[in-house]
Amino acid sequence: MVAKDYPFYLTVKRANCSLEVPPASSPAKDAEEPSNKRVKPLSRVTSLANLIPPVKATPLKRFSQTLQRSISFRSESRPDILTPRPWTRNAAPSSTKRRDSKLWSETFDVCVNQMLPSKEIKRQEAIFELSQGEEDLIEDLKLAKKAYHDPMLKLSIMTEQELNQIFGTLDSLIPLHEELLSQLRDVRKPDGSTEHVGPILVGWLPCLSSYDSYCSNQVAAKALLDHKKQDHRVQDFLQRCLESPFSRKLDLWNFLDIPRSRLVKYPLLLREILRHTPNDNPDQQHLEEAINIIQGIVAEINIKTGESECRYYKERLLYLEEGQKDSLIDSSRVLCCHGELKNNRGVKLHVFLFQEVLVITRAITHNEQLCYQLYRQPIPVKDLLLEDLQDGEVRLGGSLRGAFSNNERRN
Repeated sequence: MVAKDYPFYLTVKRANCSLEVPPASSPAKDAEEPSNKRVKPLSRVTSLANLIPPVKATPLKRFSQTLQRSISFRSESRPDILTPRPWTRNAAPSSTKRRDSKLWSETFDVCVNQMLPSKEIKRQEAIFELSQGEEDLIEDLKLAKKAYHDPMLKLSIMTEQELNQIFGTLDSLIPLHEELLSQLRDVRKPDGSTEHVGPILVGWLPCLSSYDSYCSNQVAAKALLDHKKQDHRVQDFLQRCLESPFSRKLDLWNFLDIPRSRLVKYPLLLREILRHTPNDNPDQQHLEEAINIIQGIVAEINIKTGESECRYYKERLLYLEEGQKDSLIDSSRVLCCHGELKNNRGVKLHVFLFQEVLVITRAITHNEQLCYQLYRQPIPVKDLLLEDLQDGEVRLGGSLRGAFSNNERRN
């Protein structure tokens, strides 16, 4: 008998491999040093319970009782919850600077708006939302540099090399959006209305291809930022910023993730403008072309970002012996999903599902970097029996409970 004669069940919830979700998993807090313990090769697979023994030499309970909601992902776009400093624990929260929601019909002459058809008003609102979004984005990118990057460099809280890794090519994105904002303002009439935006978008959108380097860097940037938060000086600085009104209760990563969020929003904004554009309006054809352009750019960046993420984690796999190395890992270009597995005895493992192989690891610290030491022999996907669950569905017994969450991983 061989392993594939005894397939175990891996229940998987389909993940979304798109730019709509931030990559990178939170590093393990209880990192360990590499072990010299030899690992037995995997001769046969009867169930995942055989792969994950309990801490003590006692029989495992039923598989469905042993594993908690095994693979879970935390949204990386949420602000990190940091432990308050003792001297601020009882302090009153500072006032938060929030942006006022602006509408085109409220910003310009109401009398003029009342003379326009309802559909045209909605079109102008959508165009104004596009313009206002560019203005907000530029403000946030400049704030990230002024309030975070420059002070941390000046105070030597992080090195220039570390800050360059975390902030990536953020500086180069600001002029791109300033150019679009300038063009949108130039074609706005004195009464606040805009006749055509399609030609502007068709000419400007191709420059967003430069986003590929910024988005591809985000996995490594997030990992380094999470690691640096272990430094009390970094954590203290970021916490003070979080408590300040200018942050709007957003942490540094929220600001660094804003460009990616904006990129995937363009197709929605353009479709909304198109939806309220009359069929006989010359702008319609240009808007359709613009939508095709941005969809192609997002798809291409998504592929490159996925490859970058896969490469990042492959480089951080540690093998205890040569026999653990698998050509299926080396040839993988896509990381379908990954996350933490935990049994009821507290054993934490980090599982990676690549294109053709499942890799079970332990998160450890090696040379001051978060790495993943192989815990068992890699398992080819062909030896797994996968079951695709809809979002929110949970199956018990003989499978991983709630195996892969759809919050933030890629398909």
